[in-house]
Amino acid sequence: MPTNCAAAGCATTYNKHINISFHRFPLDPKRRKEWVRLLRRKNFVPGKHTFLCSKHFEASCFDLTGQTRRLKMDAVPTIFDFCTHLKSMKLKSRNLLKKNNNCTPTGPSNLKSNISSQQVLLEHSYAFRNPMEAKKRIIKLEKEIASLRKKMKTCLQKERRATRRWIKATCLVKNLEANNILPKGTSEHILPTALNSLPLEDFKILEPDQQDKTLPIL
Repeated sequence: MPTNCAAAGCATTYNKHINISFHRFPLDPKRRKEWVRLLRRKNFVPGKHTFLCSKHFEASCFDLTGQTRRLKMDAVPTIFDFCTHLKSMKLKSRNLLKKNNNCTPTGPSNLKSNISSQQVLLEHSYAFRNPMEAKKRIIKLEKEIASLRKKMKTCLQKERRATRRWIKATCLVKNLEANNILPKGTSEHILPTALNSLPLEDFKILEPDQQDKTLPIL
């Protein structure tokens, strides 16, 4: 018969008059390890008579088809109130720090160490609170990189098509000039200086080269 809940900060105890059920830790090693990890209790090893109350499970975790409320095979505890537990731990640590500060002299060396520790905290303020937050950030950055690669590839394709059009237009104008269809000097007015300075033979070489080029795969 369960007596209390193993979750940190949970004061729920067994009472047959209250509609709260208690559930043993799973026997499967993987699921058992996951429950322990979510519990966030340091050096915690659940025993045969270790239970978690139903407060720590979402409604979708329960199988209500029978007479008793049972957990589904893939149910994991996700509802915890770590705030009160952590606050009490913080208060204890603050009291210990105050005692240590009262015992140690406040000299220049202590002031320097306090300043250096504050600087370290400020310099490492970018650190993530937990691995899941870091993983989400990495996935987000990977998606942004993939999107930028696609945009870069599109821009290169547009630039390649525009260059090809310029070369074709330049070849056309210079051929018309060479055949005396357009007056001499027309290319100087309608073509950019970089293209106009090249002879017609160079464009005949450039055009097939532009057709054969393929974009590098990023």
